[in-house]
Amino acid sequence: MSEIILASASPRRRELLEMLGLEFEIDTADINEKIGITEPEKLVQELSYRKAAAVAAHHPDSIVIGADTVVALDGVIMGKPTDEKDALKMLKLLSGRTHQVFTGVTIIHSGVTTFAECTHVTMFENDEELLKAYIRTGEPMDKAGAYGIQGKGCVLVKKFWGDYFNVVGLPVARVYRELMSIGKAF
Repeated sequence: MSEIILASASPRRRELLEMLGLEFEIDTADINEKIGITEPEKLVQELSYRKAAAVAAHHPDSIVIGADTVVALDGVIMGKPTDEKDALKMLKLLSGRTHQVFTGVTIIHSGVTTFAECTHVTMFENDEELLKAYIRTGEPMDKAGAYGIQGKGCVLVKKFWGDYFNVVGLPVARVYRELMSIGKAF
């Protein structure tokens, strides 16, 4: 059994931890993500904690990393699109505007560390035809805010302030530093 467990099924989070050269296993928990918290930073921290705690219950001697990411526009959380029409609506709302991407992370070991990172992302003024072409790729359908900055969605993004990897789904530099503090980094 690995000392580090990623409590996430996200292929992007897996790739980001692999990029660091860390050895880890994946174990996910099925938690209720509809919890009534509307403040993005508090929501991602709570969900990351719930994911990590549920997995840590099965791996008491491991370091468990849980994470959750949301997109917020004017303080309103945008989840994953339900269909192509919903994706277009989200992308039109984001077009030409700056939004925030929040990722909450919880690391459970002999103690619990929970934090959130925020990155500001500004989109180009994107016309409807470009947005529809992007939606036809299928890429936005499993992503908060209906875009993936690490994929084809990068053409929609004008600039960002903060941690790029946070937008992808895991603020790896901060996670690495937290793991360093408990003696588990490369």
